[in-house]
Amino acid sequence: MLKTLTRWMRRTTGGPRPIPDALWRDTLRHYPFLRTLSAGEYARLKRLSEHFLDRKEFTGAHGLQVTDAMAVAVAAQACLPLLHLGPADAPEDALHWYDDFVGIVMHPGDAVARREFMDAAGVMHAYDEVLAGEAMHGGPVMLSWPAVQRAGDHAEAGYSVVIHEFVHKMDMQGGGADGAPPLPRGFMGARSGLEAARHWYRTWAPAYERFREQVVMAQRFGAPAPWLDAYGATAPAEFFAVACEAHFVQPERFAEEFPELSAALRAFFKQNGPLALNG
Repeated sequence: MLKTLTRWMRRTTGGPRPIPDALWRDTLRHYPFLRTLSAGEYARLKRLSEHFLDRKEFTGAHGLQVTDAMAVAVAAQACLPLLHLGPADAPEDALHWYDDFVGIVMHPGDAVARREFMDAAGVMHAYDEVLAGEAMHGGPVMLSWPAVQRAGDHAEAGYSVVIHEFVHKMDMQGGGADGAPPLPRGFMGARSGLEAARHWYRTWAPAYERFREQVVMAQRFGAPAPWLDAYGATAPAEFFAVACEAHFVQPERFAEEFPELSAALRAFFKQNGPLALNG
């Protein structure tokens, strides 16, 4: 358990204690996509991160000692999707998207999870899956610390395991993870929730199928591999999470390759206002 950070961030009558400026600057320096924000967005993200740390508990697995720097790195990336979802005077209200859990488990490397599935013939199969992160419905988030760091080292790939797992949590607010998160009122001009859901499906389903075909052609027939992480071809929920990673880490390239998805995500994350992301 991260006792030092728990004491440091414990809620007081004045709210969560601030993240030290030097630690905040070091975090921004490591993750290039966090350095593209406006001054107003920096202030909002820092406030969101402070409230996030006040509400969550970090645990290190396999003897890992979770430091303040590690926790702040997770908080800053986890709060990036929420940047415009709360009111201007209380951006921390957007943290309700993450209210279904408290614990964040940090691993010193990739984790190995035992999986089972039944095939069409009714035969049960067991296998090990290597994970850089996992978001459990109604439960904690697991993250590999080396994978968290890789988001800063390989930003050109549109990669952030933290954003990936935390947008899964947002997706799960509508039930199970299916790539269709709860949509805001009036989403992209929709007059009803049903109309909004239909618009979302008409936008995402064809894009997912096209991406799956690209991945298959690359893996089986040697066609050029798509830029977006091929893991997104495994399920609609993973396509949504991988797309969100790229949208926040490499927004210009993502918008160039997936203009309709970019527009949908900008609407969902309410990025078209005066504090919209640069790039």
